[in-house]
Amino acid sequence: MVDNHIMIRRHITGPLRQALADTPVVLINGARQTGKSTLVQSEAIAAGRQYLTFDDPGVSAAARRDPVGFVAGLGPLVTLDEVQHVPELFRAIKMAVDRNRVPGRFLLTGSANALLLPKVSESLAGRIEVLTLWPLSQGEIGGVTEDFVDALFSDRPVWSSMGSQRMKRDELLRRAMAGGYPPVIERGSGARRRSWFQSYLTTILQRDVRELANIADLTAVPRLLSVVAGRAGGLLNFADLSRTLGLSQSTLKRYFVLLETTFLVQLLQPWFGNTGKRVIQTPKVYLNDTGLLAHLLGLTPGHFALDVGAAGGLLENFVLMELRKQAAWSEAQPQFFFWRTAAGQEVDIVLEDSAGRLAGIEVKAGATLNGNELRGLEALASAVGKRWIRGVVLYTGTEVIPFAHNLHGVPLSLLWAKTQKHNL
Repeated sequence: MVDNHIMIRRHITGPLRQALADTPVVLINGARQTGKSTLVQSEAIAAGRQYLTFDDPGVSAAARRDPVGFVAGLGPLVTLDEVQHVPELFRAIKMAVDRNRVPGRFLLTGSANALLLPKVSESLAGRIEVLTLWPLSQGEIGGVTEDFVDALFSDRPVWSSMGSQRMKRDELLRRAMAGGYPPVIERGSGARRRSWFQSYLTTILQRDVRELANIADLTAVPRLLSVVAGRAGGLLNFADLSRTLGLSQSTLKRYFVLLETTFLVQLLQPWFGNTGKRVIQTPKVYLNDTGLLAHLLGLTPGHFALDVGAAGGLLENFVLMELRKQAAWSEAQPQFFFWRTAAGQEVDIVLEDSAGRLAGIEVKAGATLNGNELRGLEALASAVGKRWIRGVVLYTGTEVIPFAHNLHGVPLSLLWAKTQKHNL
């Protein structure tokens, strides 16, 4: 059944239609409740396609009993929802594609990262395109197609500072605490949102995690998620987590993979390059949605007056996920990293395009800048030379500040403004 999120147009619709036009199998994956089912049943995608969901026990049972026969009985174009429930099906899909390689034949959705599941990635290599649907971006909520990522890699971005785009720090924090899950956006009160997140986590941790792995202590996984939320934006330190939770590192690593597989947590890998500097090699960890992060930490607007650091971690996570969402429909299609040297130089987020050009992002919770925030960006620019294209400090003020021709302080709210740019 299509729900009422259909009214919000998802910006990934264009890339999805392009993939269906030239690739036999297209998989849209992402966490539960990000809108995958709504998207594949939307008018722009669903026309002429048979639709089946493996959340239906009868459909799942039929597919498990005879995967090859099930696939043979499908229509010429088919959408199969929540395909992670029946991993046996992937081999049958491969056989069908090898017999008849029709573009767009199979549109799949999954709430577990199918490419992390055993044997799936090998069976469909060269036959599948994978798109990730994250929770709603700020531009999708506001009806704007953001192009901040492409502006970063353009020759001369024109950072707009129109009055309508100015947003005070309190409003930015409110947006970050709301996050982007479609059902949460529709719930105005904090109590209603807390209720939804509690039910959501129960469903994932008791159903999806149990289905993916045999775990004796199901309370350990939500405890791990809560502890990780408190370390969002920090280095992933299994020794520290082991001490905090009283679990062995081998058990923790297995549980952490489950949180990755269900898209609840994200790793940001360090950028190495060939700079001659000793760099930190441990990844940083983030949650997939800052509404979920705020729920797990019990954040309210009053927290930020008492704990200044809480705003910094929340906003860094918020910016990273907004950029990841935009990358899905950007021309640049960058990869994401961070940079930190053993000497303490660091850049929160580093984007690298296919040509090897680098842009750096620093996220600051303050409403003013004094220039000290540029040190990490300047160090990375010096280290990488001609590969450097631009550095931006995103902050909670309202003015664009040109520190140099390729180094700007930019209001965080311009992340989801329509940016004028020249010559990508």
